[in-house]
Amino acid sequence: MSEKVVRQLPNIIVPGKTIGIIGGGQLGRMMALAAKQMGYKVGILYPEKNCSAAQVADWQIIAAPDNQESLLDFAMKCDVITYEFENIDADKMEELNKTVAVPQGSTLLAIAQDRILEKAYLEMNKVNLAPYEMILTVEDIEIATSSIGFPCVLKTIYDENEEKGQRILYGEEDIPKCELLLKKGTCILEAWIPFERELSIVISRNAAGNLSIFPTTEIVHRDNLLEETIAPARVSDEVTQEVKRISQTIAEGLDLVGTIGIELFLTPSGALYVSELVSRPHSSANYSIDACSMSQFETHIRAICGWPLPEITLLSDAVSITIFGEQMESVERQIHLKPSWHFHYYGKNEARIGRIMGHVTILTKNIDKTLENISDTGIWI
Repeated sequence: MSEKVVRQLPNIIVPGKTIGIIGGGQLGRMMALAAKQMGYKVGILYPEKNCSAAQVADWQIIAAPDNQESLLDFAMKCDVITYEFENIDADKMEELNKTVAVPQGSTLLAIAQDRILEKAYLEMNKVNLAPYEMILTVEDIEIATSSIGFPCVLKTIYDENEEKGQRILYGEEDIPKCELLLKKGTCILEAWIPFERELSIVISRNAAGNLSIFPTTEIVHRDNLLEETIAPARVSDEVTQEVKRISQTIAEGLDLVGTIGIELFLTPSGALYVSELVSRPHSSANYSIDACSMSQFETHIRAICGWPLPEITLLSDAVSITIFGEQMESVERQIHLKPSWHFHYYGKNEARIGRIMGHVTILTKNIDKTLENISDTGIWI
């Protein structure tokens, strides 16, 4: 008699348990909304009272993410912990994992925080990158530009804020202007990639290796902040498949549990260069709330809680566009004029210039016509 093989389902964190989110911004808010819809309790750790994420959570610990005592208190109240931004000490996350499940771990966090580690990991996985050099001094820039050439981009490898600093150098006259950036520490100098389109892809993976891969999208930045996402990207099937292959290679190589965003440059010749990894849900897939069979926020919660992950279907082409503080009044007037637009606001009280306040997603059958309609509003130029 043949022996019967009994397969046990992997342990999952069931609804009713508590998910702790480190961070209080809009991504944490949308994670919390997804988790609440799935039946979880949600706690937030963030120093700002009544922050965007806390408004939709069950409770909040008001503390900085580097406060060891508060982190431990937070861990004791949660069944699983995730994070919505990268300005967190990776070693503290490793330590926290001894008290409570932190499925994303610390490796991806450390890689995403440090451009040198990020590039080393990508090179190890044979992912195409822009030529670069490590920079410590102005003299290093002078030497590096002789091979990298102009234009090029000087970037800090890590900064106190989530946004890393950078400066474009168009010629030798720009080299002395880099001293202030170099005072922040080691930098890298990257060759400028003359890209035709900037692309993004988001992928979620659970501990069992199930994947949810979102469509490849086009993205547009304004002052280093994401302004617009077009789904799907207007590129060839070959490019789409290669972006998907790259994302799977990166996710599986990292043994990812959770969600990552990957930004890429596409050149006129069809070459792809990975420009950045983001170790959490990515704003470029915010459109997935309205346009996909499941949002990136639900797949992220599923992944960290051990649920199976589905294949993602794009239900409608879409354009998603960021609402900045200075645009609030103009966008609010569009509520009366655009009944089919999906308006998402993040509950932020102060509308400052350049501050991200929300986003709008427009489902469409004609992307070019929708882009014209957006332009005609005069809000996004």
